[in-house]
Amino acid sequence: MTSLKKTIAGCSLLAASVFAAVTAVSAAPAVAAPSVAALPDFADIVDRTGPGVVNIRTTERVRNNSQAQGGIDDPEMQEFFRRFFGIPIPRQQPQPGTPRGNGKQGSQNQPEEVPRGVGSGFIISADGFILTNAHVVDGASDVYVTLTDKREFKAKVVGSDTRTDVAVLKIDGSNLPRLVMGDSDKIRAGEWVLAIGSPFGLENTVTAGIVSAKARDTGDYLPLIQTDVAVNPGNSGGPLINLKGEVIGINSQIYSRSGGFMGISFAVPIDEALRVADQLKASGRVTRGRIGVQIGEVTKDVAESLGLARAQGALVQRVEPDGPAAKAGLEAGDIILKYNGAAIERPSDLPRLVGATKPGARSTVNIWRKGSARDVTVTVVELEADKQAKPADEKKAKPDNTPNALGLIVSNLSEAQKKELKADNGVLVESATGAAAAAGIRPGDVVQRLNDVDIKDAKQFNQLVAKLDPKKRAAVLIRRGDSSQFVPLRPGNGGN
Repeated sequence: MTSLKKTIAGCSLLAASVFAAVTAVSAAPAVAAPSVAALPDFADIVDRTGPGVVNIRTTERVRNNSQAQGGIDDPEMQEFFRRFFGIPIPRQQPQPGTPRGNGKQGSQNQPEEVPRGVGSGFIISADGFILTNAHVVDGASDVYVTLTDKREFKAKVVGSDTRTDVAVLKIDGSNLPRLVMGDSDKIRAGEWVLAIGSPFGLENTVTAGIVSAKARDTGDYLPLIQTDVAVNPGNSGGPLINLKGEVIGINSQIYSRSGGFMGISFAVPIDEALRVADQLKASGRVTRGRIGVQIGEVTKDVAESLGLARAQGALVQRVEPDGPAAKAGLEAGDIILKYNGAAIERPSDLPRLVGATKPGARSTVNIWRKGSARDVTVTVVELEADKQAKPADEKKAKPDNTPNALGLIVSNLSEAQKKELKADNGVLVESATGAAAAAGIRPGDVVQRLNDVDIKDAKQFNQLVAKLDPKKRAAVLIRRGDSSQFVPLRPGNGGN
């Protein structure tokens, strides 16, 4: 009896436990389903920002016989040729005997205003300052701005900067609908953005997409924002807008093989555009610094050959004679690792940092040379037009015709060649075979350095090559014209 009671009690306890467990499970909160992000609704953003976006059309004053010369005045075609070829649309020359003018006396010499191109822009201040691309207004005789309410203004070009493709216009107005500027440094790849502009002259067209990449290197003086937003000729100069309704860029370029959108577009970051705009509004021009070097990439093979821990910095390929860098002691073959303490991870970092430096300032440049780092002080000057390089003299007496282990036949430089090159050392390449030829070395090039050793003459160079480890690549500093570049080569039988 006692055993039976214990069994019944045990069953009751088990039942109670099962009931409690079931109750606890049923009372537990359900596992949350994965959240699904809804697609954004751009309608409210477009309502707020659309009025601040303008259509820009430009005209050109030409002789009124331009149509008789076969000129094509379609605005979209003008924009296409200027944007993708960098030139105005070509005008055919009249055939001999082709009549000029419209038959009226003296009319053929009268200037006529013809359409030149179309683009977009946006208002950045209520008193009428407008941002757009420099290529939209470049070469225009007159610029006209049309607002969404159909008001049209003749605009003044305050200034333009072709290096960043930014221009500032001014129209006479007040209480104009301006756009709010965002922070392009805070954008992230994958976030939604939209563009408003006038593709092919279709005003107030809205397209949307995402940020594909940040800091895309497509220019010397600024990293561009890459998106997949549909941008076409006529969109140039319009705003790139985030989900807050803030402008984060100026739509500027597309990658295209057809002339139309192919899924990749680029925008000037608004932070950089505003810095340029401030200078344009103040003086009509942009002042940049320069130190007088031509630079290139530091490859992994070159970095290993020269003892660098990793591929970084900017390789000095050429130092401008009597320029700031030359006066500071920089040489071709140096690798610039830092500029005023800022690390140079890739070559494009340097011109941006130098360009942002005020002319006259003294800057500290950290370089890697022959196995060690050192600092040099360079006085920055104002950026000017680059000087044209002169080709090296390639005339030389015939040397020994046996290629060395790098596949090179070299000869000594004459005094005249050294004077022409402004070089105290180096040997002239007479022939390149095997790996040297495959790497692009050709007759007329000058070998200036092998790894960390300056080359004085052909005998020394060939002796150094003969001692190279065939299992390791050697860094050969090659000069062509006024530029120098390290070429990694592995020694072998004739350089093969």
